[in-house]
Amino acid sequence: MRPFLFAVLLVVLADQISKAVVVSNLQLHEVRPVLQGFFNITYITNTGAAFGFMAGAGKWGHIFFQVISVVALCGLLYLYRSCRCRSYPLVWGISLVFGGALGNLIDRIRYRSVIDFLDFYAGPYHWPAFNIADSAITAGGILLAWHFFRIANK
Repeated sequence: MRPFLFAVLLVVLADQISKAVVVSNLQLHEVRPVLQGFFNITYITNTGAAFGFMAGAGKWGHIFFQVISVVALCGLLYLYRSCRCRSYPLVWGISLVFGGALGNLIDRIRYRSVIDFLDFYAGPYHWPAFNIADSAITAGGILLAWHFFRIANK
């Protein structure tokens, strides 16, 4: 349980501290170029899911995303506790997804939206802004897919 808790705590702290730095140093929608033509720090909020999906859903959307987050956290905790296998991809995958989901849930409870600030682009092509929690969820999902793919091919 210690590696799981350590990774979750690490993700949540990195996510929440980075968001606090952005909120305290930038105005909403302010853009700070970091690598011209490639990367900005941009303070935006997202009331929806990934890529702004269901962003205009209002109060019910807000409640929906909180409930989905709690259900996902419970499912991940169940998966972690019920799996006998303790491979690194499994433990870190669950931990990263759990920590990222928890970090974004904290935002949804505190701000009624998620703070995004990492803005990558190439010329006119922008990837939607995201945050450290989103990155952890993505990395954790890749690790989980790798773990289950390896098991399926044994």
